[in-house]
This record gives sequence, C-alpha cells and structure tokens, in this order.
Amino acid sequence: MTEPNAAKGEMHGCIVCGKLYQLYVVHDSAGNYIGANVMSAGGKEVTGAGRPLAACETHTNEEIARAVERVYGRQSQDDD
Repeated sequence: MTEPNAAKGEMHGCIVCGKLYQLYVVHDSAGNYIGANVMSAGGKEVTGAGRPLAACETHTNEEIARAVERVYGRQSQDDD
C-alpha cells in the first residue's frame, strides 16, 4: 500500500516583492511537489514553476514570469 500525500503549512514570500503568504503545500509520498493553495488574503499561487511559489494578486503575469525567470531561470513548458 502506498503512503498518502503529505501536506503542510509553509510561509513563502511573493516572488516579485517579498510580501509573506501562508501556503498549504502538498507533496506525494516520494516527496515530489504536487500543488499549493495560498491561504493568506491578497496572494495567489504561481503555477508552472514546479515548486511552491506565491505572488501578490496585484502583480501582472508578466511581472511574475520575469521574477521567476530571474530567480530560477527559464522554465521549460514540457512535462517530460
């Protein structure tokens, strides 16, 4: 029998400006990131980065994409 997914609360700063948000992060039994939900008001999950990231709802998608690329490099679009 496989172990269930593990979830825990984590604090993450906005990828653009650093404002702190509480995230509920889920990992599978092998420790691979599955997803997250931003629990703090005014924040949203940054998808497509393969890791738990948050951003303020006021930042544009362009600002967020530039910040992710600046911090983590260009993200690949394929899931291979």
